[in-house]
Amino acid sequence: MSKGRVAIVDGGPAGPTGNLVSEFTAAGYDCVYVQSTEVRPARFASVVPTGFVAEIVHDGDLERTIALLAPHEPVAVIPDSEFGVPFADLLSERMGLLTNGTKYSSARRDKYEMIETIKAAGLRGARQLLVTDAEELRSWHRGLGGRIVIKPLCSAGSDGVHYCDTPEQAARAHTSLVGTENVFSMPNEAVLAQEYVVGTEYAINTVSRDGKHHVCDIWTSTHINANGVLDLCDGLVLLPHKGARIDRVVAYCEQVLDALGIQHGPAHLDVKMTPSGPCLIEVGARMGGGWTDHYARLGTGESQLNWTVDAYIDPERFFARHQERYEVRQFVAGAPMISPVEGTLRAYRGLERLEALESYHGVRTFVEPGSPIRRTVNDLSYPLLVELRHEVLDVVLRDLATVRYLDGPEFYEVEQA
Repeated sequence: MSKGRVAIVDGGPAGPTGNLVSEFTAAGYDCVYVQSTEVRPARFASVVPTGFVAEIVHDGDLERTIALLAPHEPVAVIPDSEFGVPFADLLSERMGLLTNGTKYSSARRDKYEMIETIKAAGLRGARQLLVTDAEELRSWHRGLGGRIVIKPLCSAGSDGVHYCDTPEQAARAHTSLVGTENVFSMPNEAVLAQEYVVGTEYAINTVSRDGKHHVCDIWTSTHINANGVLDLCDGLVLLPHKGARIDRVVAYCEQVLDALGIQHGPAHLDVKMTPSGPCLIEVGARMGGGWTDHYARLGTGESQLNWTVDAYIDPERFFARHQERYEVRQFVAGAPMISPVEGTLRAYRGLERLEALESYHGVRTFVEPGSPIRRTVNDLSYPLLVELRHEVLDVVLRDLATVRYLDGPEFYEVEQA
């Protein structure tokens, strides 16, 4: 018999060990799917909601949607994707449930407002400009000097990100984005320009309840310059929660969560440790992506999934444990292949050499033989991801470097278009 119901807004695809739906179901709670728009973004068009006891599609009438959801008496409303964050804030607030509220809801999605909000709270944030026209951008870039980043206001991943060393490059990047659609099928009506922040990049996944934060897993990413793209991510490595440097990053992240009003539920933060201290790249008030919950569970035995369930339905357990630091049982890394080729993929050459790596755990294939393959220019266009897992960090790091050595034009058998 069900203990209650949880509303999941704009659920994404399940990972290899499930998602919020399967985790709440295992805890005895049924889940209701809530779609925040009548038509889902193209990115989610192929995702079929599974495991739900009911589905509700918001048609623009908030009162009607609340009336449809209310009989289910949800104990929580939780976003399962970046796209669902604002509507989950609105629904949870209106229904009197645990909520991050709508006061800072736009700052949790709009990247310009996000950085301005944390700077107003006294935290380090990038110098930036909300671009209104190309000439203003050129002038601002000349005054700032150096490299800048041009990006959409409300996208995700590295969609639409441009690194620009000259005002002319910045103006072209601005022109190329305005009027296009972001990864959520929303128009890019404005563009953000930020200083290029230099430093080691960390990804931190957290879960909160009543403003008390728990760090579930911490990752560092490696980057290369490839296919004309600067800082293309080519590796993600699980780190232990220990050391003065990590403590400084975590303390900063907790202040960011407070500044943005993230008091309940999961969050994902991207931060760079610069020579002058931590600096936020961006934060999402939702689960971390890229199956990090799965990999965290492989490495530590727990993840954002079980911590999110505890935060909403077992707060006593959450509060009793939230200051605990996770222990890494096995180090885990993801090593995406960086395709330098385009055409029709016939085969991957040398898979057996990847499988022979000491820390090899598996492969996730995004482009199957027989399908079109394109050059990798962001984290939405990897053809293949090699999973590494070992109890010794140095073995994982060695194999991560070996994956990059084995990658290249000869790895792909391609029929040119």
